Amino acid sequence: MSTRLTPTHIQPIGQELAIAWSDGTESYLPLEALRRACPCAACGGEPDVLGHVIRPQVSYTPASFVLNSFQIVGSYALQPAWADGHGTGLYTFPHLRRIAAAAPADHHS
Repeated sequence: MSTRLTPTHIQPIGQELAIAWSDGTESYLPLEALRRACPCAACGGEPDVLGHVIRPQVSYTPASFVLNSFQIVGSYALQPAWADGHGTGLYTFPHLRRIAAAAPADHHS
C-alpha cells in the first residue's frame, strides 16, 4: 500500500484553496467546488435504515463560497468554516484529492 498522503501546507489564494501534499504534488481546489462537495449529512445526505441515501435540497448564497477559516481535524481531515455559517463538513484528505482531480486545472491562467 502507498504512503498515506497528508497536506504539508494549506493556504487560501483568491477563490481557491491551495494544498501542498507530502508526495510533493499540489492541488488547487476552487472554493465553490469545495463547498458543493461538502460531505456532511446536511449537504450530502445520509442513509436511511435500508441504506438509501436521502439527499437534502441545499441552497447556496454568495457567502456559501467564502472561506472564513479552516482547521485540521486529527491527522485525517480538513474542516472549513464558511461565511454563511456552515462548518460541519469534514473533508478527508483522500476526498480533497478527488475534488482537486475533478476540478478544472486553470488556476495559473
